[in-house]
Amino acid sequence: YIYIGGQSAVLEIPFEGEHELENAIHCLAVMLLLGINQETIRQRMASLTLVGTRLEVIEGVNGCLLVHDNYTSDFNSLAPALDFMKRRITPDCKAMVIVSDLMHDADTDLEDLYRRMAELLAIAGVSRVIGIGPELMAHKGCFGPESEFFASTEEFLHKKSTSDFRGELILIKGAPEFGFGRICELLEARQHETVLEINLDAVVSNFNAFRSRIKPTTAIACMIKASGYGAGSHELARTLQAQGASYLAVAVHDEGADLRRAGITMPILVLNPTVENFHALFADRLEPEIYSFDFLRALIREAGRYGITDYPVHIKIDSGMHRLGFLKEDLPELIELLRSQDRVVPRSIFSHLCAADDPMEDDYTQQQFDYFDECCRMLLSAFPERKILRHILNSTGITRFPDHQLDMVRLGIGLYGVKTMHDGSQDDLRPVSSLNTVIISLKNWPEGTTIGYNRRGTLKRQSVIATIPVGYADGINRHLGYGNTSVMVNGIKCPTVGSICMDACMIDVTDVADVKVGDRVEIFGENIPVDDLAEVLGTIPYEVLTSVSQRVKRVYYRE
Repeated sequence: YIYIGGQSAVLEIPFEGEHELENAIHCLAVMLLLGINQETIRQRMASLTLVGTRLEVIEGVNGCLLVHDNYTSDFNSLAPALDFMKRRITPDCKAMVIVSDLMHDADTDLEDLYRRMAELLAIAGVSRVIGIGPELMAHKGCFGPESEFFASTEEFLHKKSTSDFRGELILIKGAPEFGFGRICELLEARQHETVLEINLDAVVSNFNAFRSRIKPTTAIACMIKASGYGAGSHELARTLQAQGASYLAVAVHDEGADLRRAGITMPILVLNPTVENFHALFADRLEPEIYSFDFLRALIREAGRYGITDYPVHIKIDSGMHRLGFLKEDLPELIELLRSQDRVVPRSIFSHLCAADDPMEDDYTQQQFDYFDECCRMLLSAFPERKILRHILNSTGITRFPDHQLDMVRLGIGLYGVKTMHDGSQDDLRPVSSLNTVIISLKNWPEGTTIGYNRRGTLKRQSVIATIPVGYADGINRHLGYGNTSVMVNGIKCPTVGSICMDACMIDVTDVADVKVGDRVEIFGENIPVDDLAEVLGTIPYEVLTSVSQRVKRVYYRE
């Protein structure tokens, strides 16, 4: 490089990626502007290490929850990692940290650095600290009496076992050279090679994409029923609570109760509250959908038993789906019943569109809007003293019918990055879930060889066949075998071969250069849209997402 016409100089950086090169050039320009000499620049650039950027949340052993921070381990990165962890603390789960020596400049006052680190951990409510590295060993006096210290990761792994960790929220944060990935592997609850990765940044992006389509005064209820459409509800709920969603919606009482146990405090709507234990519904502050007189009367009766008044409920109107809800002719009796008591009060009135994504059915959709509007006017006029929210739009409705957003909208499949419209109107959505596995075996077979059960797969050429550890017990439908779908390996689409087995399936990787055992395989995600699998199966993406088995490890991450 040459700076302002001076003499040329040379530096080396240990990276080849385009983004890393661009960042290095920015840093070089700043250091030259600040007058730092060329030799210092050369030394510092050569000592750079690649920085990871992922924060992962993983189910741990013995009821633990792991937050694995793959970012650089310096003091400035500790605070955001602790903030991310604190959002997941529950009353029955203590917070602890496994941390390495911090990265720092050569002239740093180490006593002051680790004293500030200890103060930051204490403020974050961390009850237990495990420090790894010679610097932490030398400054262990800065930390509390429950803290433990080890000279190296190897010493920690030798002296500690999974039985030393139980019911804790554990932040694992180490500089790259300490190899903390081995600690994470030790403490993970599942060691299955097949993983459903959930990108929480994509959840935020999709939430904001739909929020940009509505007025600032319109509330958003986020659907996380069926365990967040297979992605897992707890982390999604925490993320949406932090983003400012107005409501979460679940299918049944148990789903809402689990969210309360996980520390979710925001309002939760239960869409199918066929519960016997009304006390649990009240205790967890779960707001039920009311779709029949029988259920409403039972709820009022039980609320009286427990001395409850003004409990919020949500009135379901059947405007055309013909599944659940009150009809317009039911409303006079419903209003009379609601006004005759003070145990429950209407918090919202809502209905469900049945064909919002089909332009050929727009006349019917408009009839639903008109029918619902009439019902809303009847209910709202009967309760002029009360603010009752109106909502009818789903993900597709938000996109196609913004004039009917009313007081609240319900964001479902769009939150997970699955497009319901393919006309470009939802191209800003990002896939949230990706199902990935690895190659565990490679074999070369001649033309004519049969692969799998009942010899259903016959090779038409000399082929390289890989076995991957994912099958119908993991949620891979057997109809996806026989070449009916492809997976992605190193940027190449590879068709399935033969039958899908219970725990494995075979794929043709002949066209993948330098393929090897351990290579990553995408079943669906960024490159293989879940819509493609749904189309092969003649179903909808909802079914594919919710079919992923609970034995498949879920990993949540943010960049």
